Amino acid sequence: MKRAAQLGLLVLLAFGLAACQKTSEVATSAHKWTWASGADTGDQVGVYGTKGAAASTNVPGGREGAVSWRDSSGRFWLFGGFGTDSPGYRDRLNDLWLYDRTASTWTWISGSDQVDQPGTYGAKGVASASNVPGARNGAVSWVDTDGNFWLFGGLGYSGTGALGHLNDLWKFDPAGGTWTWISGGSAADLAGTYGALGAADPSNTPGSRLGAVSIVDASGRLWLFGGFGHDAAGAEGWLGDLWMFDPATTEWTWVFGSDTNGQEGVYGTKGTAAATNIPGGRYLANGWLDASGNLWFFGGEGLDSEGTRGYLSDLWKYDALTSQWTWIAGAQTIGGAGVFGTVDVAASTNLPGSRVGAMSWTDADGGFWLFGGYGVDSASATRWLNDLWTFDTTNSEWTWLSGSSTGGTKGTYGTKGTADSSNVPGARYSGLAWIDAAGKPWLFGGYGADSAGTGGWLNDLWSFTK
Repeated sequence: MKRAAQLGLLVLLAFGLAACQKTSEVATSAHKWTWASGADTGDQVGVYGTKGAAASTNVPGGREGAVSWRDSSGRFWLFGGFGTDSPGYRDRLNDLWLYDRTASTWTWISGSDQVDQPGTYGAKGVASASNVPGARNGAVSWVDTDGNFWLFGGLGYSGTGALGHLNDLWKFDPAGGTWTWISGGSAADLAGTYGALGAADPSNTPGSRLGAVSIVDASGRLWLFGGFGHDAAGAEGWLGDLWMFDPATTEWTWVFGSDTNGQEGVYGTKGTAAATNIPGGRYLANGWLDASGNLWFFGGEGLDSEGTRGYLSDLWKYDALTSQWTWIAGAQTIGGAGVFGTVDVAASTNLPGSRVGAMSWTDADGGFWLFGGYGVDSASATRWLNDLWTFDTTNSEWTWLSGSSTGGTKGTYGTKGTADSSNVPGARYSGLAWIDAAGKPWLFGGYGADSAGTGGWLNDLWSFTK
């Protein structure tokens, strides 16, 4: 089951290149994509250069399932993923990169330029220049109020080099350039220690997992939901537990959900909060925080109201004050097709199709953006996707902005550095997403279709102008 949950393997083998060859209808819109960096073909090796030195020739190799941060200077950071190293080998990575948008240059900061590296943990709570997380994909990341970067879990290599699900929590100081192991284990496939529901405890820790959702609230606390991994008994499966981590106390609190895997969704009445409502266990979903402090979650692969596993299109809201979930939109069963409506026109009937591994952003106004993933298009076909959406939490309406209503679309790159309304990234899943200080979304890599429509691991960097 662990191998079945690895990013990029089942989808790649089952659907392969044929999905990228489908003809797609691309939205006609005044919005513009700009190809900023990287190649327009897949499976590129990493060009690392000298550690700590920026260069115009440097570029991370193609990858999926990496994690990202944005620092106080507006620079973009990425770590790890499943992709290609400098010799051209492909597996899990632990390289840390910095992208400077002003200079349009990449810098290799930390980690190895080769795949499959074990973690170097050092002493818990002690920063060291020799510390580094092991190679992994499917981790989660966030930035605290002090500007530190945080990393949790994923599928990768432990301190002994064993491959498995991880529950290690790390902090990276971008000013000092050092990693600190904060909590969790240095081994793989560890059970969760849940403690008492609602009670923080220094011994609490979520079980090892990949593909969870991370959301940071206004106080800088992390909220962690779901993933594929290990429950309180150490059993492996789709998780539906909700956790909160306070960086001030470095303690975890189990907030909601079951401490066993396999929770099916309890939807209740659409639009009505209830103490009995709960999303089913899932991984590779998307989440965000709205302006009122509510947590929102969309889609992923997991369990629906009938306990059937598949791709989901359900949208949920969690109120931390009442500890209640509300099913907002989408289907309570798997496999819902996309309802696109008209480009740039919001409608209560619009809905992105069921999907896993989409990329997402939250803008300064609390608006939510969603791009691509692997899932169900408007024709009810399951393919890689490149549709771009926004969601208005006030009106509970989706708007289709860009991309195709059908899957498998190849990328149209145009000229590097030049915005054009005909440009569009190819369909993909498990890429990276940043939003800059001006509110402009940026997109990097993932697995999907390049300029020729060929499937591969991508290292292209894009920006979007609404």
